[in-house]
Amino acid sequence: MAERNTGGAVGAAGRAPTADRADAIRNVVLVGHSGAGKTTLVEQLLAATGTIQRAGRVEDGNTVSDFDEVEVRQQRSVNLAVAPLVHNGIKINLLDTPGYADFVGDLRAGLRAADAALFVVSAAEGIDGLTRMLWEECGRVGMPRAVVITKIDHQRANFDEVLAACQDVFGDGVAPLYLPVITNGHVNGLIGLLTQKFYNYATGDRTEKEPGADYEAQIEEHRGVLIEGIIQESEDESLMDRYLEGDPIDTKVLIEDLEKAVARGSFYPVLCTGLGVGAHELLELVTQGFPSPPEHPMPEITDLSGKPVKGISCDPDGPLVAEVVKTTSDPYVGRISLVRVFSGTLRPDMTVHVSGHGLADRGHEDHDLDERIGTLTCPLGKQQRATAKGVAGDIIAVAKLSRAETGDTLSEVEHPLVMTAWEMPDPLLPVAIRARSKADEDKLSQALGRLVAEDPTLRLENNAETRQLVLWCMGEAHTDVLLDRLSKRHGVEVERVELRVPLRETFGGKCQAMGRNVKQTGGHGQYAICHLEVEPLPSGGGFEFVDKIVGGVVPRQFIPSVEKGVRAQMERGVVAGYPMVDVRVTLYDGKAHSVDSSDMAFQIAGQLALKEAASKVPTLLLEPVDELAVLVADDYVGSVMSDLSSRRGRVLGTEPVGTGRTLVKAEVPELEITRYAIDLRSMSHGTGTFQRTFLRYEPLPPNLASKVAATE
Repeated sequence: MAERNTGGAVGAAGRAPTADRADAIRNVVLVGHSGAGKTTLVEQLLAATGTIQRAGRVEDGNTVSDFDEVEVRQQRSVNLAVAPLVHNGIKINLLDTPGYADFVGDLRAGLRAADAALFVVSAAEGIDGLTRMLWEECGRVGMPRAVVITKIDHQRANFDEVLAACQDVFGDGVAPLYLPVITNGHVNGLIGLLTQKFYNYATGDRTEKEPGADYEAQIEEHRGVLIEGIIQESEDESLMDRYLEGDPIDTKVLIEDLEKAVARGSFYPVLCTGLGVGAHELLELVTQGFPSPPEHPMPEITDLSGKPVKGISCDPDGPLVAEVVKTTSDPYVGRISLVRVFSGTLRPDMTVHVSGHGLADRGHEDHDLDERIGTLTCPLGKQQRATAKGVAGDIIAVAKLSRAETGDTLSEVEHPLVMTAWEMPDPLLPVAIRARSKADEDKLSQALGRLVAEDPTLRLENNAETRQLVLWCMGEAHTDVLLDRLSKRHGVEVERVELRVPLRETFGGKCQAMGRNVKQTGGHGQYAICHLEVEPLPSGGGFEFVDKIVGGVVPRQFIPSVEKGVRAQMERGVVAGYPMVDVRVTLYDGKAHSVDSSDMAFQIAGQLALKEAASKVPTLLLEPVDELAVLVADDYVGSVMSDLSSRRGRVLGTEPVGTGRTLVKAEVPELEITRYAIDLRSMSHGTGTFQRTFLRYEPLPPNLASKVAATE
């Protein structure tokens, strides 16, 4: 049975709530756009259950969830945070997620760790496109959901309008359980549509009374829709006939059917909250309507060979299967891993096997090793309160996992297992950086390693061609937070530099050239002369070396030397320092000396011949071209296609995807899309996504080529 945390002031570390049974736990993720009121709602629920003495304010920087200095400064969530509380003997782990698209990695982690979702919608601001996309995503995996309309006491609040928008955007099965009672702009309480009672909050305490005749019509309208929705989801097929015949349906029966439908993820109740109003009703829904961990499907589990493992359930006595859903690194505290236990029981000082996780392309090495965990804590914001164990279904923090990263699986050493990783979007905003000083350069590698371990949406690239260190990020806000953490948390100062796109060079025509390397300095000299014919190949043709030497004018042992020299010069380029591609080089004549010719002499001659050829025919700069697949709402298709054309892109076509969205395919030069992640988000109001795939190299237009060559 869960214990109640009596807590203290905001952020104070009281006794950690615990749970011995999986069915006494609810894991609930709060989802919604930035500013919808998720963090404020968490404060309200913590205060209502006595977990904290009073609710903090985002504006004051004293909330439980937003404790990172970046969050305090920016007054918005950028991290996944856990706030556990207890209501009616049930431990509720509230997962507060960022509402800004740049931090979708933490949002996805919250969805993975939770068994149900609360979609938070502001009564003053309505629904944005990102929230709609997340609703559809939860629908695809059958995630139980409810809607909380916040800020009903705001001066611009319009509950009826936002409710109608929720029903329109989220679709069937969305219906209110309560209606707010507002008098002169002040919220006095809520009317329960099933119980037909008025829950009065005007005095500060929740009291119950009859709603009065003024609300009869409004109650009847919404109550009828609610009851019909519940009956349609009921497993008792006779209820609808009885309802249509006018027979009264027992409220207790309706509530039981409602709770079952919510837990199944087929009915989505709407609640509302304001200052001091609605917390009790919401907690009742979470504890009674949302599923416990054993009722939620288990993610797919395999052994290390990839063979599916069946029969594992959310059982504290079962085999250990847990997942790291969030990693944080602190220079003073060390690494702390937020872990969702799916099966078994995690205890302090256990040795576990760490497996994961298939993101080597992003700089995250695969793991297959044993680690001994340290202490277990129950986090409440930044406070870590010691706990004796973490049972199946619970979310706890683990210290001293020095190698485990976000997405890794923890299992028994004797029976290592792997959980199928959750889907993570690709970072598509490249940002080139360099250390500000030699001291910063010495610390940069370790600091970046810690950031990569924390954030699976970050990809680190050391580009060998451009010799630049590139962070691939989710957006500008994501970049700012990463650079801020490098500076404030790890003491490493970096500066942004202009991103270089790796170009290529090729010949624009056919010519012949001679490479003459003849030197005599008194000792052993150098003698090598080679005659080359150079011609361009079609795009993607690569490099061909043709030997047409006859009569031994170039000895056989030195022909590979000429090719080696040509290849070395092609790697360095001949005009702007970019690698040369799509070239056929034919060696057809030359001269050698019986004493002074050597391997190195002919390598240098081959290099000189290629440079000579570049002076005789035009050389072209080639730019990489990507295929873009842009998924946007139908309303923005015209703007996206016009924008792609302005980027020297060629639109290949469009196709509908689902309802109300279109996939636009185009070929666009990479030089034009280095900032496309930011531009598309602005153009589509945060709802557009895209993928990019390298296609080929094409000649850079002369006006751009001259600018590039001038800067090299």
